[in-house]
Amino acid sequence: MGSRIRTAQKQARELGRLRTGYSIPNQDPKKRPRPVKSKTWVISSHAEHYVTAAADAWGGKVERWQPQGNGAPQFRVITEAELIEAILPPGDPLSQANEMWNKGGCVRRCDGETEQISRHPCLCLAEHGPEWHLLRQDLYTKDKVCAATSRLNVVLPDMPDVGVWRVETHSWYAANELAGTVDMVLSGTGGKGLVPVTLRIEPRTRVAGGLTKQFPVVVVEIRGVTTRQALTGPLPTAVALDPTGTRAVAAIEAPRPDYLADAAAALTVDDVQDVYRAAHAAGHLTDDLIAALKVRADEVKAEESKRVNGTDEDGPDDEGVYPAEVVDDGPREPATWPAAALPGSK
Repeated sequence: MGSRIRTAQKQARELGRLRTGYSIPNQDPKKRPRPVKSKTWVISSHAEHYVTAAADAWGGKVERWQPQGNGAPQFRVITEAELIEAILPPGDPLSQANEMWNKGGCVRRCDGETEQISRHPCLCLAEHGPEWHLLRQDLYTKDKVCAATSRLNVVLPDMPDVGVWRVETHSWYAANELAGTVDMVLSGTGGKGLVPVTLRIEPRTRVAGGLTKQFPVVVVEIRGVTTRQALTGPLPTAVALDPTGTRAVAAIEAPRPDYLADAAAALTVDDVQDVYRAAHAAGHLTDDLIAALKVRADEVKAEESKRVNGTDEDGPDDEGVYPAEVVDDGPREPATWPAAALPGSK
């Protein structure tokens, strides 16, 4: 049996990323590319066949793409999908921090109270006050404050290979909502099992200080199951992968039994109840079938009552003997014995 390093962190390989925007060349070649917000999901990866599979599933054209900075060239597709079906993996799939980056890498990473690199109290709060996150809206000050960065790992069940895809957003509003949704799910599942979700890009509008700002927010919705089911405990893997059952292949479905014939052959009420249980387990129960089984159960119960009370004239008694019927044929001739049977005959 295999073994594991107990102190090593176990994590699935990152296959690619899901983004809510992309960059285009700036008209001024001396300036860095200009970011553009997308109404549909943008999928990128180092592996071209992953991105090709995404384009086949959600539309768009595969293209080579150079991330900002010194990163290696990748492939990406700007899909036509505003919604993507995904699965939350076991454990805590969400990582969040207030971060500031420059060409040298991450220079600030704060949990809201303590900046982890310098070990000082939150620098943005000290420098700009409790509304520091609003400065991100101003092009002249956005690089002077951290961005609320959320990274959510999800599984795309219809994509090649086994691993996770990272959904990354720098929205302050998405950070609050993602944490609330994921924490609620974790409170029910304990971080065990898979949870089916839908990833959606939702347009939002905020009016403040006489200014109207429109921005996209990443929304995570529970998919295919009710809130009660999602919070009751870990879902079976088959349900998480196909919560609505719409992907079941009809060709491999077992033939539907003749439940009415089975009920007609039942000798006891328990036998009828067994037919009911079988139909229920197979998902074949209907109102008409339930009504027919109830009628048959009443018939079997009446037959049992007749046998127990001795009121069934056509049935056997407790010893299994059927009562004989005496038929009166009228006057009969005296019975005569054959001559050979008479006394003294030879």
